[in-house]
Amino acid sequence: MWGSCIGRLYPRPDLATLRRMATRDPRPPIIGITTAPTTHVPAILGIPRPLQALDTSYLDAVARAGGVPVMLPPSPAAAVPALLDRLDGVLLPGGGDVDPARYGEERHPETYGVDPARDDLEVAVVEGALARRLPLLAICRGLQVLNVTLGGSLLQHIDGEQGDVHRDVERWDAPGHAITFAAGSCVAEVLGTTELHVNSLHHQAVARPGTGVEVVGRDEHGVVESIAVDGHPEVLAVQWHPELLAGHEPHSRLFDWLVEAAAGDQS
Repeated sequence: MWGSCIGRLYPRPDLATLRRMATRDPRPPIIGITTAPTTHVPAILGIPRPLQALDTSYLDAVARAGGVPVMLPPSPAAAVPALLDRLDGVLLPGGGDVDPARYGEERHPETYGVDPARDDLEVAVVEGALARRLPLLAICRGLQVLNVTLGGSLLQHIDGEQGDVHRDVERWDAPGHAITFAAGSCVAEVLGTTELHVNSLHHQAVARPGTGVEVVGRDEHGVVESIAVDGHPEVLAVQWHPELLAGHEPHSRLFDWLVEAAAGDQS
């Protein structure tokens, strides 16, 4: 379905691989999705309690594509390998900002929602997923975590006219500004187009690409909207929020790709 992109991910199998595929576990692929810290005041207690939360649109998008979504709260780094061994794919969702100390900068006044425990988990998940070649879809903050993990940096606040365009909260669930993808990139193949209108809820963006990171999508202002990792066709990363556009083609294809790639990884 995904042309040469999925072909690069899963080359023509040999006889031994075909035999394994014939007897593989037919269960739906399990997709791990990291969570964000929040608080809640239970009526029975009347005091704030810490929670780990996830927008259900991510869960719905994965389930709609045929996967089984599971939530991944912060865990010790030592536990991440065992965790990844039980997953068929990973989704890094949006959320607060990555600690700028991770790319050697002081915190900008507009930087918000920094959570070191979440940063630690997601950096370890990216490293482990790349090492295992585990299918990975990174969205908004997830794209930024991927870039920072590979040694890149972020523009901490897109101000002025670009800021108005890139944090369009009134059109959070509708396509807005246009972006262009590199012809032949995996994201263009999966989406079936090199031009797309997207929603936008971010105030940060890639500044310096990390090692092996290739910019494959930009908007009309030059802001990075999609990146790829050299030698890792099992990774897709986008700056917009396709989970909020599931009713608008072709955004749902990103989740179809993730689940299909994860199903292939079961072999």
